[in-house]
Parts: sequence; C-alpha cells; structure tokens
Amino acid sequence: MAGGKTPKFCNEAGMREIRIGVREFECIGAAPPFDHPHVFLDMGRESEIVCPYCSTLYRHDAALEAGQSVPADALWHEPRKVAV
Repeated sequence: MAGGKTPKFCNEAGMREIRIGVREFECIGAAPPFDHPHVFLDMGRESEIVCPYCSTLYRHDAALEAGQSVPADALWHEPRKVAV
C-alpha cells in the first residue's frame, strides 16, 4: 500500500476464511505471542490468497474499507506504547 502503513490481520479464532478490504497486507497468524512470522501477502488482481504459514484464506471484499475485516477482530492493532 503505497504511502500508508500495511494493515495486519490475525486469525485468533481459527476461521477458515477472513474477508478484508485490501489486497496487500500482512498475516500474523494468531495474536502475539503465538503469532507466526509476519508475512506480506499481495493478491494482485486475484480476489483471494492463502497464507503459506497458517493456511488462512483471505478474500478481498470490495464492500469493506481498508481498515475493515469480517470478522471485525481479525484486523490487528499494535498495542500502544505508554511513555513512563
């Protein structure tokens, strides 16, 4: 995603398929600390891709925005660092 931060998705619930609003993203597997290596995936012109680590099927859904997924909790947000 040129000019923006690449979204990360996880499959904590073990879903067979996750619908997302982007074609370029990172799959992290489960939520940390049980994540797999964060792998960049690019669907190109295709509408779906399978993560080579966790076998999650990601399907592009044009009705979703870049920061959306179904299920909604599949979009991973890095924990905010708190200044001490």
